[in-house]
Amino acid sequence: MSEDWRADRIGAALRGENPTVMRRLPSGFAVIGDVQFLPGYSVLLTDEPGVRRLSDLPRAARLSFLSGMDLLGEAVERACGRFDTGFRRVNLEILGNTDPFLHAHVWPRYEWEPADLVSKPVWLYPPDRWSDERYGFGPEHDALRAAIGGELDRLGSGERP
Repeated sequence: MSEDWRADRIGAALRGENPTVMRRLPSGFAVIGDVQFLPGYSVLLTDEPGVRRLSDLPRAARLSFLSGMDLLGEAVERACGRFDTGFRRVNLEILGNTDPFLHAHVWPRYEWEPADLVSKPVWLYPPDRWSDERYGFGPEHDALRAAIGGELDRLGSGERP
């Protein structure tokens, strides 16, 4: 599989060629983030090519997407809480300033983050966190990725703690 899936993440997911996909949800694709400087970072991608913003969807589809974001957020929270005792919470964001398609960010936040950043938006992290290969998603994240997927399966079946 070539790296060109990044040029069309949604199309690649629909074709089964996006390697970051963890699960297909009713409202889109739960994917592990390209960067993992905050382990467990995940994204919900719309499954409708051409949809740029939440308001492009009919109301029922909007609510479904927001429900999917909530589901992914809880799955990340559960998995990251088991993997790291420093886990604090998740931040949920729909921004769309860089990628022109509807997607929602799920950022796990940790006690061990630098003091000057722990209470700030992740977008204030230094540029190297976004581009340095040592922070990229790789095989070392497979267990956490599997745990998030497992939590999505449990939550999708209605299991609650």
